[in-house]
Amino acid sequence: MNSILASWNGTDPTSALEVMIDCCGSRRWALGMVDTRPITSEQQVHETADRLWSAATESDWLEAFACHPRIGDRKPAFPSHRSSAWSEQEQSSAQSAAYAILASLAEGNLRYENQFGFTYIVCATGKTPEEMLSILERRLSNSRKKELLEAAEQQREIMHIRLRKWLAP
Repeated sequence: MNSILASWNGTDPTSALEVMIDCCGSRRWALGMVDTRPITSEQQVHETADRLWSAATESDWLEAFACHPRIGDRKPAFPSHRSSAWSEQEQSSAQSAAYAILASLAEGNLRYENQFGFTYIVCATGKTPEEMLSILERRLSNSRKKELLEAAEQQREIMHIRLRKWLAP
């Protein structure tokens, strides 16, 4: 068994919950992960994460979305150092983006939030700022229902990346 996972299985519920909140900001999802302990393998971590995420409600999704800074923001909006560092890594390509791209992302983020009522969520890992802007512009044509589902899938992808980072020795 992964030593990080073994340690997490044995830690107190509050500490275990903090780790899961860093991986996905939905408190109900995080509590579900903690309540499922012991989890004996990395594969089981990901399977459990997916099972719990698939049972999440709109309010769970919105809670998780709210834990993300806007794409292109230079200042993370997280209380947790770990989550902030992960977000910075995930959006690292945006840190060197041209001012015009950052300005377009900022304007697009505001349009998105006004239209859908939540933060634009995209799995930024491996994407250029231009790609993230293009995705944002495409998604602005979605209905709220379709966008909520797409954002929830992006959050699921981010969650898995963060779980892998957490479990890495």
